[in-house]
Amino acid sequence: MTTASQRQMTVAVLFGGRSGEHEVSLMSARSLLSVLDRTRYDVIEIGITHEGTWLTGPQGLTVFEQGKTETLLPVSLNPDPSRPGLYVLRDGKQEKLADVDIYFPVLHGTYGEDGTLQGLFEMADVAYVGANVLGSALGMDKGVFKDVMRSNQVPVVDGLVVLRSEIENDLPGVVQRAQQLGAYPLFVKPANLGSSVGVTKCRSHSDLAEGLLEAAQYDRRVLIERGVTDPREIEVSVLGNDQPQASIPGEIVPGADFYSYDAKYILDNSRPVIPAALPEAQLKLIQELAVRAFKAVDCCGLARVDFLLDSQRGELFLNEINTMPGFTSISMYPKLWEASGLPYAALVDRLIELGLERKAERDRTVRQYRRNT
Repeated sequence: MTTASQRQMTVAVLFGGRSGEHEVSLMSARSLLSVLDRTRYDVIEIGITHEGTWLTGPQGLTVFEQGKTETLLPVSLNPDPSRPGLYVLRDGKQEKLADVDIYFPVLHGTYGEDGTLQGLFEMADVAYVGANVLGSALGMDKGVFKDVMRSNQVPVVDGLVVLRSEIENDLPGVVQRAQQLGAYPLFVKPANLGSSVGVTKCRSHSDLAEGLLEAAQYDRRVLIERGVTDPREIEVSVLGNDQPQASIPGEIVPGADFYSYDAKYILDNSRPVIPAALPEAQLKLIQELAVRAFKAVDCCGLARVDFLLDSQRGELFLNEINTMPGFTSISMYPKLWEASGLPYAALVDRLIELGLERKAERDRTVRQYRRNT
């Protein structure tokens, strides 16, 4: 019998999605597709529209970037594991497109990085790259993630989670509660989004009110955090399953007032410093805390863990974990591993291996109760 290791492996790359990070996902997919070795992998490109429709076809990513998706075919993954593979809808009839060895979701934010897609993968009993349902969900919700970090003795910035309904029904009351966190500036962000989408640095009462309304457009849960004095943004990449390892930490010197969406993807004037200029003991502490956070949420495959370092007091805070970090040409996750001795293409190969290993581990789990008699 021919196995995946003896033949060209089929990898389905998913991008786009129902998220405010849809366009960032397309950029990540472009970089990933450029390094997948086509002599080893048969690649299927699957784009997910803003409305959630799965589409595939030749040059799928290019078609998505050009906005000409009418040339693509609808494709689906059946959650019934007895009907494996991808199916396309052609002339009103469903046809099997291909069997897939592993799915590589380069999706950021909601309906891709939050556990929903991972739940589909688990139901379909397929191999996939990245965190499982639990790790994805905990990593995505910044409010719940803070609670988990506190229970694992990982320092985080003080914050407050409010609901969209609270903002809409009692904005002055929410502003008053938020101001009790500390002096301005305060930061407001959607609890379940990344890439700094919907994040506002608030220096006044009016900024705070506007920031709350902005963030509430993107999520029903909004996180408000006190500002860190003159923060340095330190990032570290984590790779592995049960025995994860951390890369050397790097620092982002933002080209704007803070590391906003524009500073990341539009202005292109933020500067990475690798390795971060920090004492050896502090670098090791950051790596230790990153691995602790990774294990605390039962993450697997990959994650980028972000820290804030108070430049005046020297206090270190874990800011967030990204269970599907960016893969663009400017993204820190692959840059940090490259600086740690693992080139981009080899990193992608390793992530696929880890996804297959995780599937093999899941297959060891007994799904029926075996009563001892």
